[in-house]
Amino acid sequence: MSGRIRCCKTDHTYTLSATCPVCGKPTAIAHPARFSVEDRYGKYRRMAKND
Repeated sequence: MSGRIRCCKTDHTYTLSATCPVCGKPTAIAHPARFSVEDRYGKYRRMAKND
């Protein structure tokens, strides 16, 4: 069990476990990625987001 809060994408339940206690599907980390001024791959991430 990690110390970061996680969110289920299907029913939007917040939990600390790797699986959702309501639906049993895997959860994702609810926090955004860290910001870095020297982001070498930011250009490619923005291009993929716009597609």
